[in-house]
Amino acid sequence: MSDRTAVVDKRRSQAIAGGVAGALVFAVLVVVFFVVRSGGDEQPSATSAATTSSAAPVEPAPVGSSAPAAASGSLPAELSKEPDVQPGTGGPLTKLVVTELVKGAGPVVKSGQTVTFNYKLIPYKGGSVMDSSWSRHQPFTSPIGVGSLIQGWDQGIPGQKVGSRIQLDVPAALAYKDQDLRFVVDILAAQ
Repeated sequence: MSDRTAVVDKRRSQAIAGGVAGALVFAVLVVVFFVVRSGGDEQPSATSAATTSSAAPVEPAPVGSSAPAAASGSLPAELSKEPDVQPGTGGPLTKLVVTELVKGAGPVVKSGQTVTFNYKLIPYKGGSVMDSSWSRHQPFTSPIGVGSLIQGWDQGIPGQKVGSRIQLDVPAALAYKDQDLRFVVDILAAQ
């Protein structure tokens, strides 16, 4: 075998190895993206709960129409409009803070119920939207208070009324452990 053939074979082997390494790096990045996006081995995020729920999604209805909350009255008109979520001040958060933005008139949500929500999530200190049912044009349905969602939701949503829009300022310890979060959550129905 000539020196030239050996050099060509070596370069070909290096090119193939580089291509395989690049493909492996890409695969690892895709896996990491989906693990981080879904909360890893932590409790599932609202997004993953939406994809695993067997209940049909529910769109917010205008005032006066039939809606999931119809048994308790109509949903407030504010819940038909996507919220503008502003960053928090101060921090880091040391406890869960629940702020009622729109007062609901429906029944009180209880742990163990299946609840339909719209939500929008940003980092507490600000930044781009991390997740939103509004961007998918589809609310999601999940059991509440049973460990299916992050602790901040399981602790902050029971006791609220259907038809409410609430702001949940969730410390990292009650979320995904990496940062404080701010959610604006519309409670559309509870069963």
